[in-house]
Amino acid sequence: MSKLRDIRASLTGAEIGRYEAPRDLRGRSRADRAMRVTQSVAQAYFKVLGAYEYDPVVAGHNPDSALTLTLTGREVVAADENVVRLRFTAAGGGDLPDWQAGEHLDFHLPSGRRRQYSLCGDPRDTTAYSVAVRAVRGGGGGSLEMHALEIGTTVTVRGPRNGFPFVGRGSALFVAGGIGITPILAMVRAARARGMDWQFVYSGRSRESMPFLEEIETFEADRVFVRPDDEYGLPTAAELLDRAPVGGAIYCCGPTPMLDAVRGGFAGTGSRSLHFERFGAPPVVDGSEFEVQLVSTGEVLTVPADESALSVVRERKPEIAYSCQQGFCGTCRVRVLAGEPEHRERRLTTEEQESEMLLCVSRSTGGRLVLDV
Repeated sequence: MSKLRDIRASLTGAEIGRYEAPRDLRGRSRADRAMRVTQSVAQAYFKVLGAYEYDPVVAGHNPDSALTLTLTGREVVAADENVVRLRFTAAGGGDLPDWQAGEHLDFHLPSGRRRQYSLCGDPRDTTAYSVAVRAVRGGGGGSLEMHALEIGTTVTVRGPRNGFPFVGRGSALFVAGGIGITPILAMVRAARARGMDWQFVYSGRSRESMPFLEEIETFEADRVFVRPDDEYGLPTAAELLDRAPVGGAIYCCGPTPMLDAVRGGFAGTGSRSLHFERFGAPPVVDGSEFEVQLVSTGEVLTVPADESALSVVRERKPEIAYSCQQGFCGTCRVRVLAGEPEHRERRLTTEEQESEMLLCVSRSTGGRLVLDV
């Protein structure tokens, strides 16, 4: 993702507006002439600044801007041949925006599907982006479409974005499960290059299904534990976290059972921080049953307490757009024509929440929701 996401203003217009003048010795409010002048100047500055559109040429790459990429390379990276690494270059040639370990791209595929895939190439190579995709038969079709792309095909992407930041200092344990290796591998490479104190646990169904083993087996043997399920059994929290550094960080990406095990065992590790990325939809927590009505058909659907509105709507409208299923990409946003949503996402602004919701995670406060679907 663009380095701009790491830049944060230390003072905002809202913060300036909340400033209160200091009180005098008797506790009475008193005007601070210097602060009033400073406040007026700052507010004028923010007003002028906000009047101009974001210019990526001046400020750097905007991750919301579309990039057109061309597929220029395809390589099988798992023995079972179900995982391929795809290499994309800029359609017009030239360098691509910088990225960091843990970042991903939002792919807008020719079919209209939108999917997210972690970058797993070399950040120093500014001429190309690489992602690895496992073919999931019986899924939503995005992975199969990625596998079917032919060399020379162009796709639109947005990003790079970061929902899984890598700090890049101190000591760390990296835990990967299956295709969760894609962001983790980039982090391990970065940790090795920076001379960090690191450990790595890699789990999967079998060695044949685990991508990038050929490269990983060249890493320092005393820092790497490759544990296929068919050799060791299903991993326990103790096995996954046995190498956790006291006072360090843990980075984990994989299936839900693995994430649950790592989150449950984290408190006993002595590590200082836990960072994780989830593939697929998280379980619904504290959900209640509610109804949604689709304007296009008038049909009223019941959303069970343990399911998302997206999963229910998809049964009637399989073409509906979605991607992350976790409430941060915004692909499944829909207009709410009646009813009050219970927002459980981190994408929409307060103003947008007044008339929209994300189907993948948000629910209803109790009544029926009428959706522009």
